[in-house]
Amino acid sequence: MHRALIRFIPFIFVFLWSTGFIAAKYALPFIEPFYLLFIRMALTSIVFMLLCFAFKIKPLRPRQAGHQMVTGFLLHGAYLGGVFAAIKWGMPAGITAIIVGVQPVLTAFLGWCFLDERLRLAQWTGLGLGLMGVISVLLSTGQLEYVNLNWTATLASITALFGISIGTLYQKRFGADVNLLAGSFWQYISVLLLMGILAWTFEARDVVWDLQLIFALTWLVIALSVTAILLLMYMIREGETAKVASYFYLVPPVASIEAWLLFDEYLSIVSIIAIFVTVFGVYLVVRKKPE
Repeated sequence: MHRALIRFIPFIFVFLWSTGFIAAKYALPFIEPFYLLFIRMALTSIVFMLLCFAFKIKPLRPRQAGHQMVTGFLLHGAYLGGVFAAIKWGMPAGITAIIVGVQPVLTAFLGWCFLDERLRLAQWTGLGLGLMGVISVLLSTGQLEYVNLNWTATLASITALFGISIGTLYQKRFGADVNLLAGSFWQYISVLLLMGILAWTFEARDVVWDLQLIFALTWLVIALSVTAILLLMYMIREGETAKVASYFYLVPPVASIEAWLLFDEYLSIVSIIAIFVTVFGVYLVVRKKPE
């Protein structure tokens, strides 16, 4: 891949990933969350199957496919299912994002423990600044109103946090030599089964097929589940897990800016300052070590 294009991959990923919150806000008035995720995963699986046929991708060995299904269960299933369930069970989206916002620090710590990835003091400082910035952005936008921290919603958000953190490390450990298209197909098959169980167990699966829902679902599949995930898998394969995870710090601030532009949501001076703190924290993590 061209070196100049590689530089922009993290920023393209952050933009696409941040739009998932916006697309979900457009879609959820017309469909229940687990059923939305089930349909999204079914369509995404079809897309990746067609891509594998189009590019004549060699099928994965059973062991490789199994590892990718575990990655999918953790990285997509536990994360998305946990976030949607936490919001569904009464936790405000902002509080959920704060809990999941610990992910870069948790991923870096787990990578240090299990993958022998060493971080410099400046990188640990950057992780801390990024976390402070994310929390400040969310708290300053008034997300603490009408908080309902029941234990089921809290458990769901913690599940999402550990799911995406452990999934990132698992993919780095067991998916480094796997074709991205074939690996993603098996990841989504795993999530499809999980969301099918959740939707048929807890939901009525009623859908209002509004044009807004169709557009949001199309964006979630093409931009998020296909393009953004392929970029994420590429970054995990090519980089240190702590550096990759640190880019998630940029998602809440970018999402806040998008919500300000699209929904006229309030963005305070404190939020703007916190965004710059977050960006600086990520810079400390990803910058090259001085010679």
